Amino acid sequence: MELPAVPRPWRYWLLLGSYGLFLLLGAAVFAGVEAPREAGLREALRGARAGFLRQHQGCVSEPGLERLLERVLGADSSGVSALGNVSDDENWDFSSALFFAASVLSTTGYGHTVPLSDGGKVFCIFYTLLGLPATLLLATCLLQRLMGLLSHRPVQYLHTHWGIPPGHAALGHAATMGLSVLGLFILLPALCFWALEKGWNFLESVYFCFISLSTIGLGDYVPGHSSPASLRHLYKISITCYLLLGLLAMLLALETIYELREVHSLVRFFAPTQAPASPSNEDDDRLEILSRDQLGLATVCGAPPSWSQADNEADGRSAPPDGPSGGPARELGSSTTGVENGDPSDW
Repeated sequence: MELPAVPRPWRYWLLLGSYGLFLLLGAAVFAGVEAPREAGLREALRGARAGFLRQHQGCVSEPGLERLLERVLGADSSGVSALGNVSDDENWDFSSALFFAASVLSTTGYGHTVPLSDGGKVFCIFYTLLGLPATLLLATCLLQRLMGLLSHRPVQYLHTHWGIPPGHAALGHAATMGLSVLGLFILLPALCFWALEKGWNFLESVYFCFISLSTIGLGDYVPGHSSPASLRHLYKISITCYLLLGLLAMLLALETIYELREVHSLVRFFAPTQAPASPSNEDDDRLEILSRDQLGLATVCGAPPSWSQADNEADGRSAPPDGPSGGPARELGSSTTGVENGDPSDW
């Protein structure tokens, strides 16, 4: 992938300026699209409020209405609705609490349900401190396993049996992976939400699926309030499973795209230049430690490395060949995602 010749000191300013322009563009579009709708909604709300006070002038005072609205809005911000048709929908039964725990650990955080007690808020802090690292560890382990099975092997098969160039095979597989996630985890669930949730159209259902799987979780659309009482618990548990599986599928697709050669070229274009150095003996010891720490979370999930290979690399000796071709051995940390699995970034 050929990129324009831009002096390296300018590349960071180019990246920063482009991102700043992207933020300004988003702000301008949102302000232009949403501001008129907000103004219309405010005007309609003022008219409804004034009409209600005129209609009940002798029964309801304006300060009393203000106090009632403040209590209603405060309860609604905590997930308790004053509407009669949903007032019995509990937020802290087991299925709802499971949905809340999953939204917290996946960093989605819809905000429609929040801990009300001081004890619940303290427990949420410590639960999140332990749960987020555990979630990252589990997601990393699962991605290490699934990448070799669903990403590297298909690319290797296309290259070996069909003769497709590795770069083209990786690009086509990434596109297929993205379309599969779009169809199976966004469009198909959106059809289900469209049919099950009252008042949701198809666009709003697609919007909810994407906002949820991208872990944005704005909270303006939350499913489960209009489901039948007999199926409410099963429905919320099913939504929880969908969110966890969909998040894993989204991460798998993004990781597959990130391994493309074109993406690596773009990252290297903005990456700083690493100046060659002549490390001392103390630096050699540090490099040996770093080489063993390169595995990170992948060490927990993949096969343990051969420490004799790490010693050979630390001592400057040549590592044993990777296979019959006599090529150089893979560095540490790639035991689960190496050439044997068809890693497209290594071709």
